[in-house]
Amino acid sequence: MHTKVGLSSFAFLVLSSSVLAVLAGCSTPKPIYQTEQFDSKASPFARNFDSSAAGTCQAARRALLSQGYMTTSTRFDLVDGSKNFQPTSDTHVTIEFHVVCTSEDPDSPTSTAYVSAVQDRYTLKKSTTSASVGLSVLGSISLPIGSSDDQMVKIASETIPAGVFYDRFFNLVKYYIATAPEKPALVKPPPPPPPMPEPVKPIKAPASGEPAPATPAAGATVGAVPPAGETPVAGTSGSSPHAESAIEANGAKGAGAAQDTPASASPTAAASSVAPANTTGQPN
Repeated sequence: MHTKVGLSSFAFLVLSSSVLAVLAGCSTPKPIYQTEQFDSKASPFARNFDSSAAGTCQAARRALLSQGYMTTSTRFDLVDGSKNFQPTSDTHVTIEFHVVCTSEDPDSPTSTAYVSAVQDRYTLKKSTTSASVGLSVLGSISLPIGSSDDQMVKIASETIPAGVFYDRFFNLVKYYIATAPEKPALVKPPPPPPPMPEPVKPIKAPASGEPAPATPAAGATVGAVPPAGETPVAGTSGSSPHAESAIEANGAKGAGAAQDTPASASPTAAASSVAPANTTGQPN
């Protein structure tokens, strides 16, 4: 009788210890990093848009500004925004947005926006101050004084999990991309090339037997060279047309005088007519 009771008590103790071990294992929380699953599926924190990286981030900036967020980033592919909330008189909440826009090619018409939001919670805590009073008989005695300091203390910081919150943001970004599409950049045409200089005409060499063309001296007037057969008059180089006409008139007068002079008037003819023929060979 006693033996059966002892066996049953031992089995009960073994069963109880196993149940406690199982419960202890279930109550131990898993490390937080084990909950991170880097899946290759579509990320709930990313969305593709039919716009360039600059246009997508510009739409994200407008979406945050339209909801009361303050943006601080000045980069074309990055947007940071924050907004403060006061749920109760003793609590304070801040949401900070971080948006990154990327594309495979700077000139690509599509891009991807990656978004994450962090929620920080603060609470108001009061701290009382105490003062020490020293007595010569009793020693130092600490007496509380009714003053207190109020300050906001950060009690939690958490990345907002994926869900409806990001879906609403992505829908608003898509709306601003559709209503205010990015204008294509104006491409200026290249400047025209400078005009080509005129080709230099080659100077033909004179043929054999032909005189080389004379180069007029400095200051000489073109056309002042007298024609062939005429003797140039000194000082006529570079003279005026009046001087040239005077030279021509003088030449004409000389030619007329030569024509009007008879043949007997020449000195040779006169000598031949005066001297008689000497036929005897005696001197005259």
